[in-house]
Amino acid sequence: MRLATVSVISFVCAAMIITSGCASDQLKDLKMQNSAQERRIKELESQLQTATLELDQAKRQVETLSGKGSIEMQALLQKVAALEDEIAKKKALIEAMQKQLMGGVQLPAELSSMLEDWAKGSDLVSFDAARGIVKFKSDLLFEKGSDEVAPTAMEAVKALCRILNTDQAKEFDIIIAGHTDDMRIVQPDTLAKHPSNWHLSAHRAISVLNVMASNGLVSERASIRGFGEFRPIVPNELNKKGNPQNRRVEIYIVPKGV
Repeated sequence: MRLATVSVISFVCAAMIITSGCASDQLKDLKMQNSAQERRIKELESQLQTATLELDQAKRQVETLSGKGSIEMQALLQKVAALEDEIAKKKALIEAMQKQLMGGVQLPAELSSMLEDWAKGSDLVSFDAARGIVKFKSDLLFEKGSDEVAPTAMEAVKALCRILNTDQAKEFDIIIAGHTDDMRIVQPDTLAKHPSNWHLSAHRAISVLNVMASNGLVSERASIRGFGEFRPIVPNELNKKGNPQNRRVEIYIVPKGV
């Protein structure tokens, strides 16, 4: 009987070691895949920025030639259509790759419950329990065109930090992602601080990170992303009129080290 017990214990221990090794290998593979995916996303975002600038230039040329009906105008219109198609495809690909890269995970029940209670009834935040994502509305988190966290929103960020500093959350890292709509920055003072929507989205993510770090979030657990206008969740209005839903800061709660 004693021999059988020892055999069972030995088998369980061996299984745990093997499982642990497999998990470690899987984590290494996942990190390598994520690194490769991040490099590819950066390449695509660079290409997207170039194509967007080229499209703006082509549209200005179309406005200049408007009403002339020339062969040159037809060629420009074809170029605009091709660029718009290219940009749409790149945006869709980047969005799909980003969802794979940091799509969030379903969190442990106790942690998820704390986050749900925290977000309940708030106009400022929402919590996606299926993906472990917290969303702040930028219009309530910041003043227009600013990257300073509004005093009225500070307590919500502090309360989130108290949850993220609990034992239930300590095995998770935090990715803070800033987003804007497609409205151009035109105010000179704002433009001097944030030359583009990409800058504004990244600066806002950094501001949230700074508040979280000052409230006890370990810096090694956190990173930031700035997506500018390039990952809208709903269509922006025509003629660069934006959409409030696209102005947001998302906080992804992901397994540590991934």
